[in-house]
Amino acid sequence: MIDKKIELPLLTIGKHQPKYPIIQGGMGIMVSGPRLAGAVAAAGGIGTIASVGLAASSPDFDMGSGSKNIDNQNHKILSQYIKEAKETSNGGVIAVNCMCALSDYDQLVRTSCEAGADIIISGAGLPLKLPQLAEGYPDTALVPIVSSVKAAGLILNRWLKHYGRLPDAFVVETPNTAGGHLGARDQEQAMDENLSLKEVVPALVKYLKELGHNIPVISAGGIWDGKDIKDALEMGASGVQMGTRFAATEEGDASDRFKQAYIDAEEKDVVLIKSPCGLPGRAIMSPLIERYFSGALEKVGCRAGCLSHCLCRLQHETFCIADALVSAYKGDWENGLFFCGSNVSQVKSIGKVKDLIRELVEDFRLPELKTAH
Repeated sequence: MIDKKIELPLLTIGKHQPKYPIIQGGMGIMVSGPRLAGAVAAAGGIGTIASVGLAASSPDFDMGSGSKNIDNQNHKILSQYIKEAKETSNGGVIAVNCMCALSDYDQLVRTSCEAGADIIISGAGLPLKLPQLAEGYPDTALVPIVSSVKAAGLILNRWLKHYGRLPDAFVVETPNTAGGHLGARDQEQAMDENLSLKEVVPALVKYLKELGHNIPVISAGGIWDGKDIKDALEMGASGVQMGTRFAATEEGDASDRFKQAYIDAEEKDVVLIKSPCGLPGRAIMSPLIERYFSGALEKVGCRAGCLSHCLCRLQHETFCIADALVSAYKGDWENGLFFCGSNVSQVKSIGKVKDLIRELVEDFRLPELKTAH
């Protein structure tokens, strides 16, 4: 129970202001598609479409059709899905997550802007040229994901020097607890307490204030309930981003089998792996990951060309991440890579987005929604 005296802040990102300071994190492939993003936005949060691999949802998707064909299909579907999400959002805020590590990153950002995305959230690398890619779309807010004050400083300096602008917000995502690809060089750094939210969020808030920048800081990684939101706000955050709980909702775009994997997962099943893109990642121990750890994976070639740096394509090591994530989305337990946050073992059932958001905010005093400027 939270003291009712605590008021949820209004979160303003660029020209956009959701009812609640809650961002649903981007989760690929097709874990957070248009259905989930639209539902979250309609319920008062910021709904996020993960731009990676959306073509997998097409009935005629063929992994063997070549990277160029897949990219073209993906951009077309991304544009369509942004429009679908906005139509169901009841005027809410729709973001798109674009990973710097993707080979078609530049075009994904452009496509997102052209299709009317309200916000671009960008991580899995430093989005140093994001303002250039979004040029001509002043209504689209730009939000980097960082795991340290140093990374935020690099982005600030680059954007000011080359583009004369600031980020509209920062998402601080701790590799200690977040799901999917993590902002750390290796698994050891991923668990470094110096990259915890309690260390980085207050330090970044202080750093930005000392520079005279009024930039919202969003806390991400391991956020589960109202108490976690309260803790984030007390650290100076202006809002939170959360993924795992939203993935396990009725509106989540992944298969029922994907969601069942979340329900079945125990704490001991959550592991760190080295992704084919070279970054550590947090996932559920599935048969694929068991084969990965035991060295029993079959050698496969790159089929999608989705990553700018890929150990599968360049060194014929590890596994094809596109194959593995598409398999997870479709519910193939034997061959899927099921990314998750550290708190996945707390998922016990599948609920509705509106009920989840109502639960998250029910113990706070709610502010009056104002017009963003």
